[in-house]
Order: sequence, then C-alpha cells, then structure tokens
Amino acid sequence: MKDDLRYDSDRDVGVMFPDDLRKHSRLTLRMINEVRKAGEAREKERREDLALVRKMYAAPPLEAAMQ
Repeated sequence: MKDDLRYDSDRDVGVMFPDDLRKHSRLTLRMINEVRKAGEAREKERREDLALVRKMYAAPPLEAAMQ
C-alpha cells in the first residue's frame, strides 16, 4: 500500500512503563487524527476484501451455465 495509514507500534509514543504512576490520558489532535486514519484504512481494506470475496463466490453468468 502506498500510504500505509494503519497502526504502527514504532510510532507509538504513549507506551506506559510499570514504574510510571502518572496519567497519560491526554490525546492530542495528531493522535486522534492518526487513529481516525487507521480506522479509515482498515475499513477500506475490509471493503476491498469483501468485493473480492463477492466476485470470487458470485454465481456464474447464465450464458456460461447453459453451455
């Protein structure tokens, strides 16, 4: 995929460590936008996969079935 917008753990800067007691629940607009883009990319992949499955398992055309 040209623009891979899915989740990448290398870009995750919100990793919590066991000895860190601070709350890190502040989401920036950049973080929210990345989550939105990842969801959109996942939905696009799902639609493409569904279209392929429908094409793969579609009933054959009537002309081909008659011969």
